Amino acid sequence: MSAYSVVDIFAGPGGLAEGFSHVRNADGERAFQIALSIEKEASAYATLLLRAFLRQFGGQLPDLYYDYLNSGGIEPDWPAHFPAQWAAALEEAWLLELGEEDPALRLNRRIDAIRDASQGNTILIGGPPCQAYSLVGRSRNRGKEGYVAQEDKRHFLYREYIRILDRLHPAAFVMENVKGILSSSVDGRNRIIDNVLSDLRGERHGAARYRLFALAPRGNSQVGHGDRELSSNDFVVRAEDHGVPQARHRVIILGLREDVAEDLPDEAYNLICHKDTATVGQVIEGMPELRSGLSRQPDTDQAWKDTVVAAMEFVADTETGLPDNQHEAFASLARRYAGELRSRKHLPPRTGVGAGISADCPQHLREWLVDDHLRTLPNHVARSHMPSDLARYFFASVFAQVTGRSPVAADIPEELAPNHQNWNSGKFADRFRVQVSGEPSTTVTSHISKDGHYFIHPDPAQCRSLTVREAARLQTFPDNYLFKGNRTEQYVQVGNAVPPLLARYVGETVSALLSARHSSAKTSPEEVPLRCFA
Repeated sequence: MSAYSVVDIFAGPGGLAEGFSHVRNADGERAFQIALSIEKEASAYATLLLRAFLRQFGGQLPDLYYDYLNSGGIEPDWPAHFPAQWAAALEEAWLLELGEEDPALRLNRRIDAIRDASQGNTILIGGPPCQAYSLVGRSRNRGKEGYVAQEDKRHFLYREYIRILDRLHPAAFVMENVKGILSSSVDGRNRIIDNVLSDLRGERHGAARYRLFALAPRGNSQVGHGDRELSSNDFVVRAEDHGVPQARHRVIILGLREDVAEDLPDEAYNLICHKDTATVGQVIEGMPELRSGLSRQPDTDQAWKDTVVAAMEFVADTETGLPDNQHEAFASLARRYAGELRSRKHLPPRTGVGAGISADCPQHLREWLVDDHLRTLPNHVARSHMPSDLARYFFASVFAQVTGRSPVAADIPEELAPNHQNWNSGKFADRFRVQVSGEPSTTVTSHISKDGHYFIHPDPAQCRSLTVREAARLQTFPDNYLFKGNRTEQYVQVGNAVPPLLARYVGETVSALLSARHSSAKTSPEEVPLRCFA
């Protein structure tokens, strides 16, 4: 069976497409070929375009790319070195804001060409921008003077997804969005998700009909039938249950065109999701050790050492409020770190050299993330922090080692509390959050671009927030995935992306369903190669 052509819209840096591009069919061939990816933000598009270019090499990245990642310097002129591959990438990745440019100018022709060339063997993937649906985004919107939800175009960008769905007429689609879409409404009465599900099913005159699948439903069935129809909550996927080292809950809706769904064997409707887990420590420990930088003052090794030792000693002498045995353990551990740093002759750099990973990392995850051709990790550069924040970061990471949890605002001693007028209001309960080594991380969001307070490294000796690369590992981007743009833009790209490993598992489910459709024989459940996630 030839590869299905994939159209990826609202693509960001390409997390969904990266996962789908790694899916293989029973013959070991690519199950999906990325035909078109669309993104509107310039830096995310630059990342997307570079990855589209690298996909042209069939899984064997060029030596020149590794030389660039390992040695740094000026990025090679890819079009000059590889004109054919670069031209193909430009055909695949488009810088375009959906809903703004008239689709009749070029997009409709491209969609039609993909549909016709693939003879209906197409897939649509993507997630409309989520800012209007997220709980944080809605809170911010309510605080904007004159904000009218009905006039916010972001509420209705999903209709661009539906328009392309109708035109492409794919065999299957995958739509991803934040969990907040389940409770979002425009007028306070009608939920956005009800309209979305109705439109995706094709419950409109002349629209193709689709049967919706839930990948990890609360019940035993992944499609609605009999006396139980799927509810909107059935479409919530918890990434941490499926091998992603991050607690990320997203709405993922899989749809099969009605004629495709009707050809499936009965066993396809009883898929069992395979569970797997991973932790922060398994993907971050073993990475090159870095020191944080100093902001608002000269950042030399000696200045950093003096500043951090002073912060560590200050924290060691604070009254933690912990039970006596834990307080003593906290103080002893803090003093140990201060003593080790004081006697250390060579400090780690701010940019990591090397590409290690924890020996405890599950093999499948290690193979997905690690690239043995790398001698250094791209996008692995520590940020600078104020001395007062260094003390708070150190306190939080030591606190987590002693208690097994990140401190909340009430746990932070008064002398370490920031000078915020409403610090004790309850709004900043987890303002300084360390990512606990033995658990999945909290959700990596675009807010990581603002500051590192919610993403403190679990190693007290490094006294810093997570780098772009560490956040990317929590999002399961392979180490050879380079993020373009400035560092703030890189953080935003990582935070907004779909975890590629999760996307691969979703793609494997789609591939298995489509393969089962082509099987003429009704086989037993043990013989049907269907699964939800690996």
